[in-house]
Amino acid sequence: MKIVFAPDSFKESMTAKEVCIAMETGFKKILPDAEFVHVPMADGGEGTVQSLVDATQGKQIHKSVKGPLGNPVDAVYGILGDGETAIIEMASASGIAYVSEATKNPLITTTYGTGELILDALDQGVHKIILGIGGSATNDGGTGMARALGVRFLDKDGNDLPEGGGALDALATIDTTNTDVRIKTMSIIVASDVTNPLCGKNGASQVFGPQKGATPEMVQHLDRSLSHYADIASHDLGKDVKDVPGAGGAGGLGAGLLLFTNSKMQRGIDIVIEYSRLGEALKDADYCITGEGGIDFQTKFGKTPYGVAKEAKKQSIPVIVVAGNVGDDIDSLYDHAIDSIFGIVPGAMSLGEALKEGPQNVQRTCENIARLLNTVNR
Repeated sequence: MKIVFAPDSFKESMTAKEVCIAMETGFKKILPDAEFVHVPMADGGEGTVQSLVDATQGKQIHKSVKGPLGNPVDAVYGILGDGETAIIEMASASGIAYVSEATKNPLITTTYGTGELILDALDQGVHKIILGIGGSATNDGGTGMARALGVRFLDKDGNDLPEGGGALDALATIDTTNTDVRIKTMSIIVASDVTNPLCGKNGASQVFGPQKGATPEMVQHLDRSLSHYADIASHDLGKDVKDVPGAGGAGGLGAGLLLFTNSKMQRGIDIVIEYSRLGEALKDADYCITGEGGIDFQTKFGKTPYGVAKEAKKQSIPVIVVAGNVGDDIDSLYDHAIDSIFGIVPGAMSLGEALKEGPQNVQRTCENIARLLNTVNR
């Protein structure tokens, strides 16, 4: 029997790799002679660097960069096992975790550190970057990232604008003369499930600005600033990104990437499936076991178990999901390639206990699943 383990991480409890190990520990008690294959997964958000590094036997790199408020932060990105592809989560350099309720200010926060990670990856000799753009503290249209790459944003007097989205209403000229030449030949795949445009009622400022500390007045200011920025970019660069789906991701970082790099956008789970080579791992498998910390009806909108299940069904492989929390309306998932769902929590317990006991709960649940499969396959 061949069984493929392809879970996401269980947030605050286990990495995807650790979930794979716990799954195998449980299964091995009942099926000691089975072939077990580990493919740690993610959906493009938090944990994607760790999962793809683990899945491809790559490495992690630490880099001190400018955080969203301008102070140094320790960011981490990955180089995949091929040595030619980097995986970056913008949140590692420019994420909301680096600001507090007291310091949140999307008028001034910057994606500069994300640009520094891109440059460092280029220094490592990579030819392609996978860039996850969730969890930002920023609303600067990706201008901070572009500054790190050598782009200048000038006012009518030829002076460099201050960093942050709030200053972009004074933008007069975008100067790309000193952009790092390597950017032109390097491709970036933007991992994002966000389809919001840059501006307007569904744009970066209106939808995501408040959670980053924007007051209603700041939201209006930022939206006008990003709209003006897009107009200047259209004139100076010949690229119109104002209404492009996904341009509003990470406070407009999506727009900045489209303007200043050779980028294309793709769903996060699809990227991870491709680069982890999940399809190859599933070949001739009897079962696929996936899972994550919580599962409910929203899982079918691009979460890891749904993406894994769709890939497994291409080869008619049964899919079993294990989850820390089983939420509402999971019956709808059975029409979307998932065959069975198991909750791992054995009884009433606090969230802290559930997180701490995650590995043991996954082991026990997978042992019970193995007992059932062993009975069915006798």
